[in-house]
Amino acid sequence: MSVNTNSMEFAVDISLVIPLYNEAESLPELTEQIYDSIQKSTLRDLFGHPPTFEILFINDGSTDGSDKVIKQLIEQHHEVKLISFRRNYGKSAGLDAGFKAAQGKYVITMDADLQDNPYEIEPLLRKLEEGYDLVSGWKKKRYDPISKTLPSKLFNFVTGLLSGVHIHDFNCGLKAYRHEVVKTVQVYGEMHRYIPVLAKWNGFRVSELAVQHRARKYGTSKFGLSRFFNGFLDLLTVMFITKYMKRPMHLFGMLGIVCFLLGFVIAAVLTYGKYVHQESVSNRPLLMLGVLLIILGVQFFLGGLLGEMITKSYLQSENYLIKETVNVEREKLTSGV
Repeated sequence: MSVNTNSMEFAVDISLVIPLYNEAESLPELTEQIYDSIQKSTLRDLFGHPPTFEILFINDGSTDGSDKVIKQLIEQHHEVKLISFRRNYGKSAGLDAGFKAAQGKYVITMDADLQDNPYEIEPLLRKLEEGYDLVSGWKKKRYDPISKTLPSKLFNFVTGLLSGVHIHDFNCGLKAYRHEVVKTVQVYGEMHRYIPVLAKWNGFRVSELAVQHRARKYGTSKFGLSRFFNGFLDLLTVMFITKYMKRPMHLFGMLGIVCFLLGFVIAAVLTYGKYVHQESVSNRPLLMLGVLLIILGVQFFLGGLLGEMITKSYLQSENYLIKETVNVEREKLTSGV
């Protein structure tokens, strides 16, 4: 899908997308801080008028009455809106629903536990105006236990190394986006951690800004250590779909060639030893390794061919992401895969 916002009219200037799960205690205070931060901001010069906004609360199957609290807030503030899931689907699902519903020129995401500071909204938007499409918050000073901070540092280091997107805090919920980013990036599963990677792959400009991180005031964290292990598995998925989704042979073919050549070299060395030096090879484990590598190489290569056939069958055309057009009739531009 291509999104061009050059001539698009927006219902509001800012959409705040806030997924939540069992955060009833913090919601009134969070809403009050959001109103105060926007009203006290100097964003009028950015929009030419006092900024208009909407607050989209995505209730992810809460069981503590969060939906009732939000409905009370809706009666007090017409900017507050609610999307409520029947059960808990996860943060990615909440963000996806919020992105689809957002009507603002800019979109701000934040967590509902008051650890993200609403007064960072203006600095994030100012950073976007420097020419970026996505600005990710960086919790430079964190108020989390070491059991969360150390795995997080390792996770961020590995993700930056493998993805080529060098920001310090992929997991920070406080981010600012241009409208076209949230309407283009597809978030599912647990991919919310990798939105900067997906955005970068789609050609958007990504940056980061150090933001204030606050200690949790109500409730407890909803995430455990398992999310970091799952996060690395999701990273492999992201790397595959961004780099090899439309050219699987480049991955499986290379693995096949490497395995086949290693197996072939082992077989050649053993064959030389048998016929030149009369060495016995039938009882050598190296023979089994060589045969296994050759078989794996052929299977990887065939897997790559099958992947190419599937890609060709199901992805007949590619939709380009159009940044802008000048004096050109707008059409859907496609190309063969």
